[in-house]
Amino acid sequence: MKERFLAIVNPAAGGGRSAKLAGPALARLRENGLHVDVIASTAPGHAADLAREAHQQGYRHFIAVGGDGTAHEILDGIFAQPHGQPSAAHSRVSIGFLPLGTGNSFLRDFGQSGGEVALEALLQCRKRPVDVLHLTHAKGETFSLNLVSVGFTADVGAFTNRYLKPFGAIGYLLGVFVRIVQLRGKTFPLRCDQDKHWDARPCLFLSFNNSKYTGGDMLIAPHADPHDGLIEFVHWGPLGRLATIRMLPTLYDGSHIKHPLASRRSVRHIEFNFSGPVDVIIDGEVASLDCRSLDILPGAMDIYV
Repeated sequence: MKERFLAIVNPAAGGGRSAKLAGPALARLRENGLHVDVIASTAPGHAADLAREAHQQGYRHFIAVGGDGTAHEILDGIFAQPHGQPSAAHSRVSIGFLPLGTGNSFLRDFGQSGGEVALEALLQCRKRPVDVLHLTHAKGETFSLNLVSVGFTADVGAFTNRYLKPFGAIGYLLGVFVRIVQLRGKTFPLRCDQDKHWDARPCLFLSFNNSKYTGGDMLIAPHADPHDGLIEFVHWGPLGRLATIRMLPTLYDGSHIKHPLASRRSVRHIEFNFSGPVDVIIDGEVASLDCRSLDILPGAMDIYV
């Protein structure tokens, strides 16, 4: 029996590009024999509701038509259950991609021509297991494929999503410079794995990564591997405005990790001791959360790639 897919289309992704290109891409899948049902989201968070309902109805194979945020919502809808119900994480699911959004960072780990590779993977039923990040916060839980980050990166993401998202990578870069002007040091107390003491060093940003890229083509975590069962934790110490500007080009080739104020480590569990909600960027989307812990779910789902 052929697998039955549900394609969840985010028409707003990519500044409306997804709405224009989704039809031909889905038609190509159907012409090649895939059984694809289609539904469109209408607002932020709606894709998660659609995925949750579809999973309850028996769908196990999904296609995220949009960007990283669309894939995140689908993942979140499947794995996170409301009102204290049992998590759906035990139920094996697969997600494919038609990357028509702004960032599409996650797929860059699997090749530069991510769109064509993702489509061919669906046509050839080529999939592989990947890890999933599991963030617990005061109001519940959320899941992600790409990364969780706080500090400067989340500040940039919040500003970009609010004012500049339709401009894509250029908008993200503009957001970077706006936040540099407003830059100030922050602390985010945490401890990892068997650490006995809280790490409350001032920092520019903290990034907890499942994959290498963010913001389109920023190589934030060059050592990350979405198959290794580990969280790649990147810590950046406090920098001034001019030093941050000089550092920016190194984010695109991964050489920033060699800076004296940068450090990295591979961990499985992180416990947070924040004083309250903070802006958190999760797979390109920003939320204000009172974070409690972050864990890795090794090989928890399959992706078509």
